[in-house]
Amino acid sequence: MGRVLAIDYGVRRTGLAATDPLQIIPGGLTTVETPKLLNFLKEYLSKEQVERFVVGLPKQTNGRDSENLPRVQAFVEQLQKVFPSVPVEMWDERYTSVLAQQTILQSGIGKMARRNKALVDEVSATIILQGWMERRRIIKN
Repeated sequence: MGRVLAIDYGVRRTGLAATDPLQIIPGGLTTVETPKLLNFLKEYLSKEQVERFVVGLPKQTNGRDSENLPRVQAFVEQLQKVFPSVPVEMWDERYTSVLAQQTILQSGIGKMARRNKALVDEVSATIILQGWMERRRIIKN
């Protein structure tokens, strides 16, 4: 069984999260500058078995497509070309940034660390992955 890798794609930075190899626990992986993302993923997949990508689907709070959607769709197309054997699934990412900021605030870390936007992106990716995993558990039961 391979890991599931969640991607919170952004214009400047992209947050990443991954499951453990048994797909039981999601955890933050890192944040990567978006122009370096594909190279990072190539290196990561050369060392780790990844069974699936879960990419955040940018929607507005009213359910309409976000202005970032065309960039995410273009990235997904690239992802499928570079890693044709790894399925890609989209997951609604509405409210993940707000939830990430709340989670960071509740964690008790210092004020300067809370301003770290890279940390927000990584936690957002973790929330995307956690939501995807919860839905999968419901479907299995």
